[in-house]
Amino acid sequence: MKRTGAAAPAAGPGGRTHPARRPVRAALAPVRLRLAVLAVLMVVRMSVVVAVPALLATAVGAVLDGTDVRGPAALLAAALAVGGLCEAAAGPLASSANATGTHRLRMLTVRHLLALGPRSPYAVGEAVTQVVQSAPMAAGLPARAAESAVSLLCSVAALAALWWTNWQAGLTFTLAMPVTVLIAQRFMNEAGVAQENYLGAQSRIADGLVAALAGVRTIRAAGTLATETDRVLEPLPELSAAGRAMWRTERDVVWRLGLLLPLTDVLVLAVAGLAVAHGRLSPAGLLAVTGYLALASGMVDQIDALLGIAQARAGARRLGEVFRHEPPAGGAGSTTPADGGVRLRGVTVRHAGEPVLERLDLNLPAGAAVALVGRTGAGKSVLAGLLGRLTDPDEGEISIGGVPVLDLPLDRLRTLVVHAFERPELYGRTVHEAISFGRPGVSREDVVRAARAAQADRFVRRLPAGYDTPLEETPMSGGERQRLGLARALLRPALVHVLDDATSGLDTATEAEVSRSVTDLLAGRTRLVVAHRAATAARCDFVAWLDGGRIRAFGPHDLLWADPGYRAVFGPAGATGSLAGPDPVKKEPEPMKKEDERCRVEHR
Repeated sequence: MKRTGAAAPAAGPGGRTHPARRPVRAALAPVRLRLAVLAVLMVVRMSVVVAVPALLATAVGAVLDGTDVRGPAALLAAALAVGGLCEAAAGPLASSANATGTHRLRMLTVRHLLALGPRSPYAVGEAVTQVVQSAPMAAGLPARAAESAVSLLCSVAALAALWWTNWQAGLTFTLAMPVTVLIAQRFMNEAGVAQENYLGAQSRIADGLVAALAGVRTIRAAGTLATETDRVLEPLPELSAAGRAMWRTERDVVWRLGLLLPLTDVLVLAVAGLAVAHGRLSPAGLLAVTGYLALASGMVDQIDALLGIAQARAGARRLGEVFRHEPPAGGAGSTTPADGGVRLRGVTVRHAGEPVLERLDLNLPAGAAVALVGRTGAGKSVLAGLLGRLTDPDEGEISIGGVPVLDLPLDRLRTLVVHAFERPELYGRTVHEAISFGRPGVSREDVVRAARAAQADRFVRRLPAGYDTPLEETPMSGGERQRLGLARALLRPALVHVLDDATSGLDTATEAEVSRSVTDLLAGRTRLVVAHRAATAARCDFVAWLDGGRIRAFGPHDLLWADPGYRAVFGPAGATGSLAGPDPVKKEPEPMKKEDERCRVEHR
């Protein structure tokens, strides 16, 4: 069983679609027709623009020759009208396609980040930057690229017409092209790098700000406001350097092209003027050369367009890095687990190359309550997350009721394994919706039953509107929030319940009441309880003692208590030798810190 959610390799020649293009293509699927119509309008407008100098020259020639000018004038007017209509229609169409593409791309990015869950390598600030900034940049890439391509095609057509009108003028312009192309290419590369650096620095500032806001009480209590401000804004010089690099790159290319293009125009017009003086070109032809020269110059005079494409490509590349990390894939098996027995065999989980769990074996008997204990950093939450595939092991196999979890579809697994967390995030508009999250059709009676089991019903009924009180108007302590999260988990009729330190915010007396209620409600269901208190472990059927990445001992709490090492797991409480730890003492639950921002996403 291998860990999923790792970075996928980049596609090579003839391989899969590059990850930077996949999300953009998927987001543009609903707007392909609009983009196709936009491209047609751009091509028609380009054709009109290329035709206008010739039509204008024909009309002027008719005036100079004294012939009937009505036909050429009518054609010129019709062409200008068609061009104006195309431009008027293309603007709103491009805006509509960009808006729809941005919406779709943001939806895909949010969905992908949520699907990655704890596997996501991105902190909250970075993820927000991807959704808010990178997505709209990337969504504008097709329209910008199409506009630039049509403009380039227009310039090429104008250059061909310039050669056809007067080959000497066309040759003069062509000789200046290599230099301008090199300048434009260098600008694209440097602007793209500067834009990526700018976005990266912005993301790091966002990450630091989110972390600081999460711990704002600690910062104020410690009097470290100035220090934390400096820490959050530490990437500011890098942000400034990237911004200055973009300005410097744009400045350099602008003055170079600002000198080169007028010089090229002067040379081309001088050659054309000599052709008029020697009778090789008519005055009307000189007018056509002037028009085609302006159009052909647009080939290199596209600094704003090139900058926009560079920004869009930078956004697409950053999004590509997000989509390079694959979310877990569910199995296609249809076998129903025989019972809630859980078996882990040879499970190894590594972090940064170091083993957190190593060749671990563990059996959770069906219907039993098993406490998982161990010192801080032993890997208890990692092991608990394996059952519901919040993470996957690098090696080994996990099965429920004899069925490997990898063979189970993810939606089926979510009904078999339910998690309650130490710091739950509550979703929904009201308290009722927070408890019934993921089960919108559940009755009020079932919600109340789960809340009572979690010892939450009493404080919920004291709220202004009871279970219908809006969450945003419900001030809660850490322990009360934890009880609502526990009620949400108890509401689901799963085979296996994983309580990952889900009662740590409660005082010992309330925890004992919750434990009794949970035992009654979940009778016959398998429970894995991550415990830090000896009293919690004592109330379970068995205890799995995690130490050194493996299960050091498994058995009833009262038998393990004879081992001084086991008692030491519970700190000073264990050193007293009391079988169930200290006597319960009623106290107010301490406020809980906000959850680590990199682990906020809970798998439903």
